[in-house]
Amino acid sequence: MDSSSERSEKHAAMAVDVGEADVAAQLTAGKDVTLDPQQALRLRRKIDLHLMPLMCILYLMQFADKTTLGQSAVLGIIPGAHLNQNQFNWLGTIFYLSYLVFEWPQNLALQRFPVGKWMSINIFIWAIALLSHAACTSFGGLFACRFIMGMAEGAITPGFMIVTSMFYTRKEQTQRTGYWFLMNGVAVIILGFIAFGVLHTKTHNFMPWQWLMIITGVITLVVAVLFWFFFPDSPATARFLSAEERVLAIERIKVNQAGVENKRFKKEQLIEAFKDPKTYLFFFFAGISQVINSLTNQRQLIVNEFGFTTIQTTLLGCVDGVVEIVTIYIAVTLATYIPNGRAYAGALMAVPAILGCILVNTLPSHNRIGLLFSYWVSIFAIPPFVIFLAWVGQITAGHTKRTTTNAIVLIGYALGNAAGPFMWKKQYQPRNHIPWAVMTACIFVYTILLLCIRAYCVYENKRRDREQRDDNYDDVFVMVKNEDGTVIEKKVDKAFLDLTDRENRDFRYVL
Repeated sequence: MDSSSERSEKHAAMAVDVGEADVAAQLTAGKDVTLDPQQALRLRRKIDLHLMPLMCILYLMQFADKTTLGQSAVLGIIPGAHLNQNQFNWLGTIFYLSYLVFEWPQNLALQRFPVGKWMSINIFIWAIALLSHAACTSFGGLFACRFIMGMAEGAITPGFMIVTSMFYTRKEQTQRTGYWFLMNGVAVIILGFIAFGVLHTKTHNFMPWQWLMIITGVITLVVAVLFWFFFPDSPATARFLSAEERVLAIERIKVNQAGVENKRFKKEQLIEAFKDPKTYLFFFFAGISQVINSLTNQRQLIVNEFGFTTIQTTLLGCVDGVVEIVTIYIAVTLATYIPNGRAYAGALMAVPAILGCILVNTLPSHNRIGLLFSYWVSIFAIPPFVIFLAWVGQITAGHTKRTTTNAIVLIGYALGNAAGPFMWKKQYQPRNHIPWAVMTACIFVYTILLLCIRAYCVYENKRRDREQRDDNYDDVFVMVKNEDGTVIEKKVDKAFLDLTDRENRDFRYVL
């Protein structure tokens, strides 16, 4: 047997068609790439400069647009659109039911089409739907607008999860996810000031809540255009990177052992996602943790019922945003810098959140300042989901498996958000003892689930550390067809074969 035959025999099992591999394999196959720390730092700064501003602006507008409904509660939407409390709750729920129905198709589209372009189209659609709110004078019209917004928004969070995992190392992802997620808090502040401003408008036949929809809708329309022209689809095609920098950007995230992307749908990865026990822990965490997110649409009514005026409620809403920014920043910083501390940081945030919920339920009604501060402390319940959202992408590999897992997580997210508004019944007002008790229980349960995810990852890592491997384990090649039709084999790193986290035995789950 000649040497060529021997070599083929040694790695034949790990030789794959380049189309089956990650796009990173196509760029790096056969290349000896070295990246020194200074180059990596410069490259990360350049990526931050081009990605973070756009991601932060979009997430700000996404949350602002979602919470226009809650803000409109004190700007006259209920009498202006002839709604009752149940119909108002349904407007919050239908958004997430639509999100739920379209989440799977949206994730399939994110795998099939360029990520940045697909998100841009959806931003444009939801901007039009938001602007259309201002023309609605009935429950039916608002219901249709909220349904369309839910459909379009289903592309944004999973798209951001994919992009963050494409451009950043696992150590960097938690903080970057935190940066764009804390823009929710910034949105609350900005929306509070806009609401305060429109409260003083005196336009004939055009109410303050309608002005709020117009202002936020126009800004979102501008963001859609910016995204179309400036947001990249992946490191392999990013226009702000040179050809050499694209290769280096991919080399930089090789440590993730998760590749960049693969546009080919792989049925076996879909099946694996459903067989993986982590998937179900993810699903239940997302669902239970988002029941408390019903505060998004109820917070203005809650504070108003503590005994504050409409003007006071609108301005105090800005403090909600400040608290959310501070708590998310603390949480992602702890999760990043405490060794193996993601689940622990999330559990730590849950402690004051539970305390806040209990105090809201037990303080006397005349103690409105105490109730207000207790409500703000309950906002600590939000950061564990931010940590979790980044963690999902860090411990899931294989592009089809990742998009499938993202869809399952966000379906759970939508179910929790759809169910949450129904606990805020008129009969429980003004103190809402039952909803606050439910939220306390949800925070406790999701904390247990977060720790269970960590325990499972620890078990898997230890099991892999004990496994034996042969001498040819790292001999991996892709088959590339030349222009003359001949097929050659080029060596690549196993991280770029689009293997799942269970197929790649070098993959270790970050804790």
